[in-house]
Amino acid sequence: MWTIYHNPRCSKSRQTLQLLQENGIEPEVVLYLEKHPSANEIQQLLCKLGIDARQLLRTGEEPYKQLHLKDRDLLAAQLIDAMVQYPILIQRPIVVKGDKAVIGRPPENALELI
Repeated sequence: MWTIYHNPRCSKSRQTLQLLQENGIEPEVVLYLEKHPSANEIQQLLCKLGIDARQLLRTGEEPYKQLHLKDRDLLAAQLIDAMVQYPILIQRPIVVKGDKAVIGRPPENALELI
């Protein structure tokens, strides 16, 4: 089963979805900005990605600055809580297949899961 955490306004997200479809994959599309992932879902994604919470953050977004998320003393749980509250902070797109995931930047990263 394939899943893509997708933002249709993001060109990389659109390109990644198109690349999957061109390879015969019709993933479940999660519009994560509309249906915010839970802390547990984000933690599962982090495990599948093999990265820590800080690496999943989009540092150029306004909530990143407003919440002072650059602070290295913040715990992973605090970063995850910020992503739950403001999903715009989550890197995109995220492609999941089973127990593995990649961030589709560049879109070709998704091909690693095929």
